[in-house]
Amino acid sequence: MRKNIIIVGGGFFGMYLAEQLANIGHKVKLFEKESKYMSRASFNNQARVHNGYHYPRSMLTALRSRVSFPRFVSEFEDCITSDFEKYYLISELLGKVTATQFRMFCDRIGAECDDAPMRIKRMVNPQLINACFSVKEFAFDASKLCNLMLQRLDSAGVEYKSGFLVEKVQNKESSLEVHVREVNNDIVELYNVDHVFNCTYSNLNFILDNSSIELIPLKHEMTEMCLVEVPDEIKQYGFTVMCGPFFSVMPFPSAGLHSFSHVRYTPHYEWHDTNNSRYRNPHAKFENDQKTSAWRHMVKDAARYIPILGECRYERSLWEVKTLLPRSETDDSRPILFRANHGIKGFHCIMGGKIDNVYDAIETINNMNII
Repeated sequence: MRKNIIIVGGGFFGMYLAEQLANIGHKVKLFEKESKYMSRASFNNQARVHNGYHYPRSMLTALRSRVSFPRFVSEFEDCITSDFEKYYLISELLGKVTATQFRMFCDRIGAECDDAPMRIKRMVNPQLINACFSVKEFAFDASKLCNLMLQRLDSAGVEYKSGFLVEKVQNKESSLEVHVREVNNDIVELYNVDHVFNCTYSNLNFILDNSSIELIPLKHEMTEMCLVEVPDEIKQYGFTVMCGPFFSVMPFPSAGLHSFSHVRYTPHYEWHDTNNSRYRNPHAKFENDQKTSAWRHMVKDAARYIPILGECRYERSLWEVKTLLPRSETDDSRPILFRANHGIKGFHCIMGGKIDNVYDAIETINNMNII
C-alpha cells in the first residue's frame, strides 16, 4: 500500500532513504533546514570511504565497512577519488594496537595490507613509527555526491524543499501531524502523513524535545577539520596513524585540498543529551559558540611523526557537531541508530556514524517491515 512519508533532513542519509522509499512506490516529501543539501555533517567530515582499517577495536564495524565499501564505490563511482596512495602507520609508543595486531586484524577482515615502499618509510620518524602499511581506501567528493542525489530524487519523484524546519510531530487520529515552517518565517504548515523519518544527525533530539518525546541519549562534540595544501611530494598520498591520540591527512576532493584531523585536537569540547538535563540545541550552539582553531597544535604534533607535514599550508577549517552513541566511546564502533516508532507510532529516528552506514539503515528498515 502506498504511504505518505516525510523525511526530515537533507543530508546523504535523508536523501538516499527518500529515494529508496519513493522508488518502491511511496509518496515522499523531504525537508532540509539549511539552504543547501548535504551542507552539514555530510560535507564537513574527512570524506573517507571506509574499508574497515579504521576500526581494529570493533570487528563488527570493520566487517560492515568491508561489505559496504565495494557497494558504495560501485554505486557512486563518479563521486569517488581513488587515484592516491593510502598508508596506515602504527605507533606503538602511545597506540592501542601493535603492528602485528594490525596486520592480523586486516587478515581477519580480508582487507588488503602490504608493507609500504621504502620512499614512504623514509618520510616517517622511525623513533615514533613502528610500521607503515599500504592499504586500499578512497575518498568521496561530497559536492558531486550531492548533485547526483538531487538528480536521483528528481527521477524518483521525491518532493524536496530546503530552508524548511520540521518543528514537531504529533498524533492525529490515524496519522501523524507534522509541523513545518520556512526558516525565518513564523507561519506553520501542517502535513498529515503515515510515517516520518528523522534523519537529522546531531539535531535528532530537536523534534523529540519539541514533541515532548523521550530524548535519545547522545554525545555531541564540537569538531574542527582543517583543510590544508600539502607539499607537492605528498599530494597523491594519504596518511593515518593508528590507533590512539594521533592524526589523519588525506585528499578532500570537493575542495582540491587535504583534510587534516587529530584525535586529540579535532574535538574541542563535548556535551550530552540526556533526559535528566535541559536539552541544548546543537545547531544553536554551533551558530553561537566562538570557534578558535587548534591547527598549530595539530601540525606541530603531526610533524613529529612525519616531518614533511610541518610544511603544510593551512587554508581553512570545517566546523561541525559530531554526534555519537555513548557506547561507541569504549570501542570506537560506529553502529547505526534506528528507533522505530519512537514515542509515536510511525515516527522513526535514524542516525549513522559514517556514510556507508546507509546500507545498514536500509536493510534494518526492510527487515523490520515497518512500512
